[in-house]
Amino acid sequence: MSALAGTGTGTGIRLHAPAPGWSLDADVVVVGSGVAGLTAALRCEAAGLRTVVVTKARLNDGSTRWAQGGVAAALGEGDTPEQHLDDTLVAGVGLCDERAVRTLVTEGPDAVRRLIDSGAEFDRTEAGELQLTREGGHHRRRITHAGGDATGAEISRALVEAVRARGVRTVENALVLDLLMDADGRTAGVSLHVMGEGQHDGVGAVLAPAVVLATGGMGQVFSATTNPHVSTGDGVALALRAGAEVSDLEFVQFHPTVLFLGKDAEGQQPLVSEAVRGEGAHLVDADGVRFMVGQHELAELAPRDIVAKGITRRMLEQGTDHMYLDGRHFGAEMWEQRFPTILAACRAHGIDPVTEPVPIAPAAHYASGGVRTDLHGRTTIPGLYACGEVACTGVHGANRLASNSLLEGLVYAERIAADIQHRAAAEGLHARVPVPVPQPQTPQHPLMPPEARFTIQRVMTEGAGVLRSADSLAGAAARLGRLHAEAASALAENGKTSEPGVDTWEATNLLCVARVLVAAARRREETRGCHWREDHADRDDENWRRHIVVRLNPDRTLATHTTETADFPATAQTPQEQ
Repeated sequence: MSALAGTGTGTGIRLHAPAPGWSLDADVVVVGSGVAGLTAALRCEAAGLRTVVVTKARLNDGSTRWAQGGVAAALGEGDTPEQHLDDTLVAGVGLCDERAVRTLVTEGPDAVRRLIDSGAEFDRTEAGELQLTREGGHHRRRITHAGGDATGAEISRALVEAVRARGVRTVENALVLDLLMDADGRTAGVSLHVMGEGQHDGVGAVLAPAVVLATGGMGQVFSATTNPHVSTGDGVALALRAGAEVSDLEFVQFHPTVLFLGKDAEGQQPLVSEAVRGEGAHLVDADGVRFMVGQHELAELAPRDIVAKGITRRMLEQGTDHMYLDGRHFGAEMWEQRFPTILAACRAHGIDPVTEPVPIAPAAHYASGGVRTDLHGRTTIPGLYACGEVACTGVHGANRLASNSLLEGLVYAERIAADIQHRAAAEGLHARVPVPVPQPQTPQHPLMPPEARFTIQRVMTEGAGVLRSADSLAGAAARLGRLHAEAASALAENGKTSEPGVDTWEATNLLCVARVLVAAARRREETRGCHWREDHADRDDENWRRHIVVRLNPDRTLATHTTETADFPATAQTPQEQ
């Protein structure tokens, strides 16, 4: 049993939804089909565990497919896991769990080799060696890539083909709703809603004694993001409603170089990979001045939080809403061979990187925090695991090092599968048929109307974006609080709530994660990593070299406490209501 395991009694909070009309039985249900989810599913299936993969869209529609840069691992001559560890710890600004990072960098190279053995084809030199490049925060060329700038697409292809070849059972176009728990407070599966006609339709359940959350990020909580439309924080919201702890949610990484499509652009924006800077492109202002030179020893290749801040400062100084990335010196051949995806995206929007600088601006990219886990992916609820972007393993600290995310998904998914296999042998997982506690008849969580999604995004962009302050965060908290209170009041007074459906469930999940993010950002009165407080401009190690841990109380208020990095992960302290 994990040291993190709590009572598992849960909060009793569920989304308002019809009762499940159908069910599937499994040993393991994996929610999500990115690198983390599919790796966990393949390892569990290979161990003889009946595995079901539930994914919100199609198998290859998650965030992994959009990853451009690559996978970071010490695979090059002269590189070592220790050097990779050092770069990761520096990027994490004092909040990484060194044990988690050491696990990542030591197990990472072999995990990448196993990925290659499973069919992933990475770019190689004429001599047949892996091509390696650099990205921000790395002191060595250790980023493996595929198709030039289509690494995620290749990894997704290989894993999807492997899942289908092994006959892993999948349920596509399915939005996970809530965690099911048995009378002992252990996981009993998940409820879900399948969209569209097929073998299963409407609300159902997958009953399993082990649940792996690999639902990806929550970038859609902001107006402009690199995340796909499906990244609405569903896994974090589900875990919170079930009573699990989340941590470090204030640390949302804003990618410095996202194609600027205009100040009113919303939704998913095209990413311009850090690898473009790794190959020598320069950040410049409208006058062609390289403004990152002198701000950091690595200039444009500084960690992402530093580059995003440098761009934002320059925009404020010059009263503009974007900067430029200049790679004209690459020439057409390099753009076409090394960055074909980015080149096509730019040209689709009327910009030719071969002949002109590319307009860029920071946009929400990656959540460094998430559902709190230990080194085996176990959460504070027995039987519930989390890996990939939905999880907070302690690897990223206050700021993710470029291209560590795909590696984290590989390494910790394998560790989760090994732990579930161990449980199956020790506890008779196969023989245990989970019996969930019946869902309450009265809805306990008010649903947001679909249009609330856009209100939440605007509130978060204005109040909790790259630049934050006590005033901006207080304003965001008040506006989010009013949305929540109005819906809760309508439910309490006359039993009314928005009609259950994908749009309302997603908006409700977004409000949940937005409230937690803002609460944590208000509490952290310092600037650290990708959390930038204008009113607390300095890093404060004396008071804030700590993690903010949040739970959702049964009355839907938030409970927070802090824990030292040395104690992360560890048994939670008693949270104080906030």
